[in-house]
Parts: sequence; C-alpha cells; structure tokens
Amino acid sequence: FAEFDDAANLLAANPNATTISIDEPAEIPKNKHGRLQQSGREEDDELLGTDDSDKTELLAGQKKSAPFWTFEYYQTFFDVDTYQVLDRIKGSVFPVPGKNFVRLYIRSNPDLYGPFWICATLVFAIAVSGNLSNFFIHLGKPTYHYVPEFRKVSIAATTIYAYAWLVPLALWGFLMWRNSKVMNIVSYSFLEIVCVYGYSLFIYIPTAILWIIPQKVVRWVLVMFSLCLSGSVLVMTFWPAVRDDNRRIALATVGTIVLLHALLAVGCLAYFFDVPEPDFPAPIIPAHNGTTVITK
Repeated sequence: FAEFDDAANLLAANPNATTISIDEPAEIPKNKHGRLQQSGREEDDELLGTDDSDKTELLAGQKKSAPFWTFEYYQTFFDVDTYQVLDRIKGSVFPVPGKNFVRLYIRSNPDLYGPFWICATLVFAIAVSGNLSNFFIHLGKPTYHYVPEFRKVSIAATTIYAYAWLVPLALWGFLMWRNSKVMNIVSYSFLEIVCVYGYSLFIYIPTAILWIIPQKVVRWVLVMFSLCLSGSVLVMTFWPAVRDDNRRIALATVGTIVLLHALLAVGCLAYFFDVPEPDFPAPIIPAHNGTTVITK
C-alpha cells in the first residue's frame, strides 16, 4: 500500500500529470484487423520469398567464399543428408496444391546431389527397360535374335542431362530478363531451378520400369499419370514467379514449361519402347530336289 500512497502524493502535487494503465488493450483489435487484411499478401511472400529471405540467402552465399577451382566450392552443392533428399523426393511425387516446392524444400539448401543421381538412375532405367521391352515383345519368334542395344544408354544420357541443364538455364535467363522489365517478377537462382527440374524427374524412374509391360494402353496411362504429377510440381513452382507479368507472357511461359516436359516423356516412350516391328527376312531352306523352300 505504500506504493499507492506515493502515487496519490505525486498526483496531489501535480494534478495535470497523465496516467497510463498497463491493462488497457489500445491497439490490439486494430492490429488484428491489419493482419487479416494482409494475410493474402503474406501468403504470397511465403511462397515467393521476402526481402529478408533474400538477404539471408545473400549472407549465406557470402559464407561460401571458397574459390570456384577448389574442391570445397563444389562440395557445398552436395551438402545434403539422406533425410533431406527423401523429403524432397516425397515432395516431388506428392505435390501439395498451393505450396511452392522451392520455398518448402529447396531454398534453405539447394543441392545437385539429388538431381544428378536421379538423372543417372533414370538414364539406366530407360535404357535397360527399353531393351527388356524389346526382348519380351519378340520373345518366342524363331526369326528374332536378341542383340543388346548399348547405344540407348548414351542416347538416354544425352537427352536426360541436356533437358535437366539446358531447359533450366534457358528458364533462368528468361526470368532474369523479365525481372529487368517487371519489378514483381521473382527470379529463382539457377541452382534452385536445376534442383526443381532434377527432383521432378524422379517419378519417371518407376514409370520407366513399368513401361516394360507390352501394352500400349497401359504405357500411355502411366506416362499421362506421371506427366500430371511432375508437371504440377513445375507449374506450382514457376506460376507464382510469373503471374504478375503480362497475362499472355505468363501463360506462354507456363505452357512452354509443360510442353517441353511432355515432349521429354512422350519422346522417351516413343523412341525407347514403341519401336516399329522389324521385318525379318524368312530363312531359305534348300530342298533335296534342287528347289528352294521359303518358310514363313
């Protein structure tokens, strides 16, 4: 009670003094209302990244001060553990609507370990499955002699790795160019785009194995299903980055991304699995009476 007596004495000495109640919730409803109004914009910042996140990435990049000709410089691109790789693979196979793959899985630590081994596994899966599919289709035909086509490995490697590097490079350059034209365009780093494309190809590994089934209907159903999953990852990642651009340019950009992704899947299916039936010549068996007999 001594404190209250002191306060009463101070008020008596200075009647014009103002008092402040610590229990008075002056601005809480207003702040809540402001947060509700800006919830949509905060969600966009969460998807695309804010200035603070960009500054954090810049500071993180400054820590990697090793020269590019040293082993330590490239070691940072493979600095991931098994749990991170598996989590990113799950995110590419089971995309969540409205969630940005870069923001959720990649931006904290983009890597090249997962994309490199996913592409390598996909190359051998397509090449081996293509040879096995050709073998099973012609199995039991007396005129067919199986010969492994090792050139399919080199063709698949050239196609997959060219797609996984050249398309992200072109997309990164396009986003950088549009960023100089439109202020709201968000430009991902080249490493982030490569990482997204690499992990989006994982779904084609089990699909390529199932393409061994010698049924065209089953193969095309599998390729459409895989294309929808992997394509949705790319669309949900890059659409928030270009949607503030001109409407036609934004739609054309996303359409080109999906079209190139579809051409890769359909091209691999058509070249490695839906091969035309070879026309084997019928063997000629000489007869004892001097005539020749052609077997069919």
